[in-house]
Amino acid sequence: MAGIALKVHDLDNVATIFAEGISDGQTVEVRDKRGNRGMVTVSGMIPYGHKIAVAPIQKGGLIRKYGEEIGIATRDIAQGEYVHVHNLDSMRGRGDWGGE
Repeated sequence: MAGIALKVHDLDNVATIFAEGISDGQTVEVRDKRGNRGMVTVSGMIPYGHKIAVAPIQKGGLIRKYGEEIGIATRDIAQGEYVHVHNLDSMRGRGDWGGE
């Protein structure tokens, strides 16, 4: 096992990596607050403290972290893929989203 990722809320579709040097093809253990554990194979290089998708997210789909909607997928995101500004459009600080 290469590292651990934490999924904080039941609604989250991303988890935060807590390991250095996570790279393409490595497996991380995703843990949640209930003690559930699952394995996800990582796609790409993931920096410490950054997010991976714990399930596929379709283009236009909401990205949830801490149970909150933090952004919208700008393209399809596969399970295990790095989720960041290259495939996420932030919803924070925008006046054109009805949820604020």
